[in-house]
Amino acid sequence: MEQKAKEAASHAAIPVSISAMLVTLGVVYGDIGTSPMYVTKALVAGNGGIGSVTEEFVLGALSLVVWTVTLLTTIKYVLISLRADNHGEGGIFALYSLVKRCGKWLIIPAMLGGAALLADGILTPAVTVTTAIEGLRTIPAVHAVLGDDQGRVVAITLAIIIALFLVQRIGTAKIGHAFGPIMTLWFLFLGGTGLFFVFQHPAVLLCLNPVRGIAFLLSPNNHAGIMILGSCFLATTGAEALYSDMGHVGRGNIYATWPFVKCCLLLSYMGQGAWLMNNAANPELMGIADLNPFYQMLAPGLRPFAVGLSTVAAIIASQALITGAFSLVSEASRLDLMPHMQVFYPAETKGQLYIPMVNNVMLVGCVIVVLLFQNSAHMEAAYGLAITLTMMCTTLLLFFYLHEERKLKVAPWIFAAFFLLLEGFFFVSSLTKFFHGGYFTILMAALIMGIMVCWYNGTAVERRQFTLLPLRSYLP
Repeated sequence: MEQKAKEAASHAAIPVSISAMLVTLGVVYGDIGTSPMYVTKALVAGNGGIGSVTEEFVLGALSLVVWTVTLLTTIKYVLISLRADNHGEGGIFALYSLVKRCGKWLIIPAMLGGAALLADGILTPAVTVTTAIEGLRTIPAVHAVLGDDQGRVVAITLAIIIALFLVQRIGTAKIGHAFGPIMTLWFLFLGGTGLFFVFQHPAVLLCLNPVRGIAFLLSPNNHAGIMILGSCFLATTGAEALYSDMGHVGRGNIYATWPFVKCCLLLSYMGQGAWLMNNAANPELMGIADLNPFYQMLAPGLRPFAVGLSTVAAIIASQALITGAFSLVSEASRLDLMPHMQVFYPAETKGQLYIPMVNNVMLVGCVIVVLLFQNSAHMEAAYGLAITLTMMCTTLLLFFYLHEERKLKVAPWIFAAFFLLLEGFFFVSSLTKFFHGGYFTILMAALIMGIMVCWYNGTAVERRQFTLLPLRSYLP
């Protein structure tokens, strides 16, 4: 009863309101909200380009995307994971705090998942901002200034990343209020443009049938084979950050905003699919290198606005993992997995925190990534591999939470078997990224986990020595 009372009190600190929902849109959904810019592009490229697009491909690939978002983000994270909070805080370390009494070995998946998520959090700002600045080249006036000199892109990217990390000290609430209206406009733009093309080709709604996706996955016309799941997985990479950011915005505000966000995302995907079915035979599209349906389907007069808005949205996408990293490190420090650091609370609302050391380390890491990889194509090759490890570790810990804490008997076994198998497929399909840049995030995750292991073992030895001192040692 006392535990339930504490949980209720923690959630009451961040009530559901229009203001809090606006903060949620600006803080939580940046990563997953920008996925329509590159998921369909990756699917088409992986299948052999626009010349290989058929109705079977469009409906099958879209079905895989729709059900990936539904199963992983909606069911696993929004409906199940958000219920597993530690006094209002979310994320894999908060989840471990709830189940650590179930077995000492559970510290291993907790450290592995946390390290992988933090490593992915260092990469995300670099890849999203670089992609956004490179996208501005599609506007002739901007291309005249930037040209093809990648050094200018790198310089602008570094300036934006430095500015993004410098504003973190003002707090999540103020950042969310600034970013919220922009992200609301972004999601309305996604949903509106997608709905326009869905009306033109309503047959695209057949992708909502999961049988279409399974049939295409096994079809000989699927040129990518199981590796197509690696592109589909990009549609849900922000789900883990959503869980980690719960302490900043409150569970109720995520519940209130996710239906709107999901509808807009799915409409955007289906709109791009409808455009592909209408234009697959267009000979003018065959000569476009690196074709991106998200931009190509828009009227020429609307495209500069879309590029500008998507650039701002891509920059905001970094916010979800930055704030998630603050929550993760805060929880890790309480568990003696990381050194105790100075924490600032920029607002009176529970969950609003800022850790200067984490902010500075992530800034340095992002700068190194930009200077090392130079362009987004190299960075995207490393993107998404580490996060599959985090999702599998979260599934394992959620099994113990449902089985031991919630006292469910059969459901946890079904949950674990289904999601571990599903995420295992995504992990295998993402392994092709390892030698193309994925090794970098894996190395960063290994470095972060090494720090956790050393600190945890060191503090464990210190605790044992402290408890073994004779009673007279404490007397004057």
